[in-house]
Amino acid sequence: MLACLDDLRDRARSHLPRFVFDYLEGGAEDESGLRRNLQALEHTLLLPRALRDTAQVESAIDVFGERWARPYAVAPTGFNALYRPGGDAMLARAAGRAGVPFCLSTASNMRLEAVRQQADASLWLQLYVMSDRGIAEHMLARARAAGYKVLVLTVDVAVSGRRPRDLRNGFRVPFKPSLRLAADLCRHPAWSLRQLFAPMPDFANLAAEQGARLSAQAQAALLARAMDRSLAWQDFAWLRRHWAGPLVVKGLLHPEDARQAVAAGADGIIVSNHGGRQLAAAPAAISQLPAVLDAVAARVPVFVDGGFRSGADIAKALALGATAVFLGRPFLYGLAAAGEAGVDAVFDFLAQDLERAMILCGARSPAELRGLAGLPPAATGFPGGAWVPAAPMSPPAAAQPLLRERARSA
Repeated sequence: MLACLDDLRDRARSHLPRFVFDYLEGGAEDESGLRRNLQALEHTLLLPRALRDTAQVESAIDVFGERWARPYAVAPTGFNALYRPGGDAMLARAAGRAGVPFCLSTASNMRLEAVRQQADASLWLQLYVMSDRGIAEHMLARARAAGYKVLVLTVDVAVSGRRPRDLRNGFRVPFKPSLRLAADLCRHPAWSLRQLFAPMPDFANLAAEQGARLSAQAQAALLARAMDRSLAWQDFAWLRRHWAGPLVVKGLLHPEDARQAVAAGADGIIVSNHGGRQLAAAPAAISQLPAVLDAVAARVPVFVDGGFRSGADIAKALALGATAVFLGRPFLYGLAAAGEAGVDAVFDFLAQDLERAMILCGARSPAELRGLAGLPPAATGFPGGAWVPAAPMSPPAAAQPLLRERARSA
């Protein structure tokens, strides 16, 4: 029985070779950024309201003209075939059954068209802009043709974070055989046999044509996040020539960057420190959420990711004013532990946990959670034991007219 998400994490750890689990779990440098995400969520508290009618609870939200059954979605994660062959499609199908979007990574191991064919879900595409911008342009054209709804531009990977676990394990593409790797694989026969009869994971979406093989240099470049470091706010004009739909900027922490994103034409923001995998000294995403919300002033939806492990964690972000939460590692635990059924189990666990948190807080909807989160006095330094609540945020009503105007002009 799944008592908590840690149960699936433990199963994933026992199932996966060490180099794969470390790739999933690891963070940058001393991993303090990864830990900070978890600690900041732990220190963010919910302040329940009593004697409110919660006989009926509804967790659905509206985003970019679509109805999400739940206020959270699947974040973009790369190399999902390492956990299960066909993992991208498994995650997308589970998201479709849950009624929420799945965001496909540039570093996915399945072609975006194949995921579209195999999954009845709202699909978003996450984009890394590499030095050859023609790769991005080609992907955007294919995504438009395949019916992807939203583009997520990730902007916090100008250079790859230093990840000691991967360095110690010799994690690279293509994989380099070694005695240590062979011993690791022998200790995990189920995973090894499954991978033996599956194609070698590669970055399928970087190839121009189906079936074309990428060079080892091209794959290594994406694994090392060899991105276009000249990309700047003025390049939104270039992106808009190739993508007329909603454009979300992922990886912002500074409120001034949030203002610039909106001014440049972004339709949404994901507050994120890349799961603690880029700059270990960066603040936790949840800690920057209030400042970003204040800077954006409800003009566009503001999402958040990083360290979320439970429905109560999701409720905290909603209470602070986030539109929704993206989760990565929890769904990968389920994928590694039990395949598609494991991903379904994570969705079920989060849904039950979030509903329980909402009821205990006296909230019948995500909107009624707003203002019910804050930091305890010990974490804020405020004297006198006073509760420091979050300021209630109004929904980003201005976002829809902007999108409709852009659609008319496209």
